[in-house]
This record gives sequence, C-alpha cells and structure tokens, in this order.
Amino acid sequence: MSIYRIKVIPGAPKTENRGFLADGTWKVALAAAPEKGKANISLINFLVKELGVPKSQVKILSGATARLKLVEISN
Repeated sequence: MSIYRIKVIPGAPKTENRGFLADGTWKVALAAAPEKGKANISLINFLVKELGVPKSQVKILSGATARLKLVEISN
C-alpha cells in the first residue's frame, strides 16, 4: 500500500503531471472542472494510467472537495 499526497489543479487546459512540490507533494493538473466529482474521477483515471494499477486499487482517503488530497494505492 502506498499513500500519495496530491495537489490538484482543476480546470487546466489538459490533464498532466506537473512534478513535485518541495515537500514531496505530487502536483497534477486536471482538465476536468471541480464540480460533481468530475475532477476526482479525472484524478483517479490519471493515476490508473500513470501508475498502471487497476481502478479498484485507487481510493481518495481525504480531500474529496479540496485541492489537496491523500490517495491510497493498494496492492
């Protein structure tokens, strides 16, 4: 199991990895708008593709309505 601290930037021109902040937080731009869970779904789909894990192994632990999220990737 891995826990990732991720700062999302919703409403970006495209979904992409924007690197890491000084504290190790992963920065991810999302093309989806932050409404009705669209950005969370977009983040999960990004992580599935980026990390090569099944969608069932990705879980947002906290920050569902915030830009800063804790995400668990289970094995």
